[in-house]
This record gives sequence, C-alpha cells and structure tokens, in this order.
Amino acid sequence: MRVKGGMVHAKQRRKILKLAKGFGGKKSTSYRIAKQRVMKALRNAYYSRRLRRRDFRNLWIIRVNAASRARGIVYSRFMEGLHKAGIGINRKMLADIAVRDGQAFDELVELAKSHSTAPAN
Repeated sequence: MRVKGGMVHAKQRRKILKLAKGFGGKKSTSYRIAKQRVMKALRNAYYSRRLRRRDFRNLWIIRVNAASRARGIVYSRFMEGLHKAGIGINRKMLADIAVRDGQAFDELVELAKSHSTAPAN
C-alpha cells in the first residue's frame, strides 16, 4: 500500500496560497499559477533587497555632495581629503552629519580642504 502524503501536500499548497494572498485574479487562487507567481515574487524581492542598498548609497553620496558643494568643495576632493586625513566615516554617517549637524560638517570640510591635493580657490 502506498503512502500519498496528503497532509504534507496540503500544507505546502496552503503555504504557497498564503504567500500569494493579495495577488490579482487566478494568481491568488489557482495553486499552479500562484506557485509560479510566488516564485517570481520571491526572486524579485531578493533582487530588490540588493537594489535598496545601492539606492541608499547613491542617496548618501548625493546628500554629501550637495552639502560639500555648498561649503565650497566638490565631493571627490572632500572624500579624498577625509581619506588623507585618516578619517574613516562612512557615507551614511557623513550624510546624516550633513543633514543634522551643519557645524560638525563644516569642521570636516575644513579638515578635508587642508588635506586635499587640489589647489585652493
């Protein structure tokens, strides 16, 4: 006599249909279609988590660039000056300092200017 495994199979189907909740039409009710849509959705979610990191890094760079340009130094020279000064603050923290604490950012800009190789304007 063979074992059909009905309970396990039903549990797997319920899990997929639960993940497909909110999808439109048959994509949320038909197991076969829902399984494909869920697999694609999970794949896209994985990809988008990586994209989010890229997007945030771009945002931080834009914020630091805008703040440093307002103080008379371009982003690349600012980062070069910080590196040569031995300051290891990441872009996320720099963007936060630029937005929340302008005075501290001014000091970082002056430090970067003094260590940058660009000619002073």
